[in-house]
Amino acid sequence: MMGFLIVGLLLGALYLAGIDPVAQWHWGWILLPFALAAVWWTVMDASGITMRRAMRKMDERKVSRRERDMHALGLDIGRDKRVQATRGAKSRDAKP
Repeated sequence: MMGFLIVGLLLGALYLAGIDPVAQWHWGWILLPFALAAVWWTVMDASGITMRRAMRKMDERKVSRRERDMHALGLDIGRDKRVQATRGAKSRDAKP
């Protein structure tokens, strides 16, 4: 998608600079990558892929923000789970 835009901008710059063979091309060929990018965006939005990517990215941000804030408060969740697992293993070993 972004590649289409980069190619379109590059072709446009070459066309306006008068560099051959691009300077001899019809404007339709210069604008084709932009049209392909528009079609790509339309298909991605219609299929819902763009929304799913945005939601996944937002969920990842939430998790990292929560972990960062818990660590800043001195609450190391991973450490607490390890301690509880160790205590649980010791209590299971002590019962028999």
